[in-house]
Parts: sequence; C-alpha cells; structure tokens
Amino acid sequence: MGGLLTVRDLTLRFSTDEGLITAVDGVSFDLEPGEVLGLVGESGSGKSVTAKSLMRLNSGNARYGPESRMHLHLDGEDIDILALQGARAMRKVRGDIISMIFQEPMASFAPAISIGAQMVEMLQLHRGLSRKEAKRRSVEMLERVGISEAARRFDQYAFELSGGMRQRAMIAMALSTRPRLLIADEPTTALDVTIQAQVIDLMKDLVREFGMAIIFITHDLGVIAQTADRVAVMYLGNIVEKGPVADVIRRAGHPYTRGLISALPKLDDLDSPLMPVPGDIPSPLERPSGCVFHTRCPVAEARCRTVIPETRQLRSGHRAACHLNAADEVAL
Repeated sequence: MGGLLTVRDLTLRFSTDEGLITAVDGVSFDLEPGEVLGLVGESGSGKSVTAKSLMRLNSGNARYGPESRMHLHLDGEDIDILALQGARAMRKVRGDIISMIFQEPMASFAPAISIGAQMVEMLQLHRGLSRKEAKRRSVEMLERVGISEAARRFDQYAFELSGGMRQRAMIAMALSTRPRLLIADEPTTALDVTIQAQVIDLMKDLVREFGMAIIFITHDLGVIAQTADRVAVMYLGNIVEKGPVADVIRRAGHPYTRGLISALPKLDDLDSPLMPVPGDIPSPLERPSGCVFHTRCPVAEARCRTVIPETRQLRSGHRAACHLNAADEVAL
C-alpha cells in the first residue's frame, strides 16, 4: 500500500425505523499526497457519507461492512482508521491529519465563542503553537480567503457574519492547521463566483505549497474540471466511474456521467436546451437490483435490471461500471 490514503470495499449501513439503509456500497479509491480527487453526484448519492467515514463522523447507528478498509500512510506509519478507539486516538485524525469543510458553516462554529478564539484553540491543540503565533496564523488565513478587516473579524462571532463570510471563515479554520488531507464538502456553494474562484485558487496554492491532498465534493462538474486531478462519480452509494478528470469529462464511459455532463449549461451555445438526467434518484430503502442506475438509464437493457455490472478499465486509469462497455456497444 502506498500513497496517502487507501480505501477498499467501504460499505456503510444505517439502522432506521424503516429498516437497514445502505448508504455506501463497496467503494474503493486511493489518494496520493498533493492530489485533488473530485467526488461528484446528485444529492443522496453518498458523497458526504463517504467523506465523513474517513473521520468516523457518521452517527452512532452506522455499521461498517466486514470487508471495509481505510488506511492512512504517513511517513512510514500505517494508520487503520477503523481500528482507532477513543477520543484521543481519533483526535490525531480529526483536525490534525484530516480537516473537513462542511456544507453548513454554522455546524463548525460554537455560537458563544468568537471565531478567532476557536481558531486559536484548534491551532494550540493540533499544532502546539503559542497563542500569539496561533492568532497571527489565524488572521493570515482569514485574509487569504478574502475576508476584509480580518483582525477585526477575528474577534467576532459566527452569527455576526454573513453566510458567505461564515463559509470563508470555516474554510480558513480548516486550512489553518495545514492538514495532510482536506475534505471539502461543497465548499463554494454559498459564495459568489469571484470569491469562489479565489477560494479554489487558495486550495490549489496550498496543494502546491504543502503537498496537501484534497477530496472535493460537489454536484458541479464544471468546478471539478477546474479543480481536480481525478474524479469519482457516485450514484446511490456506488462509484460508477472514476479516472483522470479530463478523460472522464471528454470520454465519459457511464450513462450517468454523460447525463451529468449534458445537464451543464453551454456558454458557447446559449440556445441549446439543458438536458437533465430523467427521473429521481431512488430511496436507499428501495435500491434497484442489478445496475443501480437502470431505472433512469436511457440505454438500459434487460440484463441491466438483474445483473450487477463489473467495473472495467476503459483506458489507463479510467474505469466504469456499465454492461455496455464490455463489448463497446455504445460510443464512449
């Protein structure tokens, strides 16, 4: 095992009053230091649950499958994430090795403690900085994510900031510890396009500067095209396609990926209609048999309803789980 992160056969189920829900089903991927991996898919596809699994942040009724494996590889040390026990052991992973930017900024801030005090506390806990040095780094990071008058904002509370500014402060807090892996869950959703570009540029700078790896979660393939090195497309808890981002976007091998690309607006042809993926993503309580996408697939055949497709290599590093790829029966 090499690289920074290895995930193999990750399966996660939740016990609910309605029954057992499979949220993630046999997901596998690797991540190298300094690499940006995009996780793409509609809401409910399992992107955030997969990412939270890396920090064991899913709720107490979550159950990992017996074959699930998640390992971090750091300076010759192998850390089995699923084997870690207790808050002290998990603290090394949460906030030290891995930081996460959540979709909802208020989930990251204690309302009765100033933003600066929370950033300083985290830096003292995970990086052992003095209060003075922790404050200096915190103000610097607030400035780098585009917050004006950062020294004054440092002493404010989350409820005193606008939604977009809270989002930027949360990004600054996650980046301030300079983690080895940053999980960014829809980090630019609440930001206008100019700040969005600024934040994406900042992440790229930190990747170059510190060799930090990023898992970038979004439903927007346009953002992934500008940000990621590789992309994994998720649908109903499965990775249906993964590979180098340019190859996947230009030569998509799965009908779902092609549907997501067709749904993007085309700036060079403003009159062309948007083509949404037909239908809705099924409930995880009612997972389709066979290929999980067959209920919405425009090219589905009889076998797609009963036979789970193998994940096949299409080109170097580019794999997709679709029956039609087996004999090149559709143009890729």
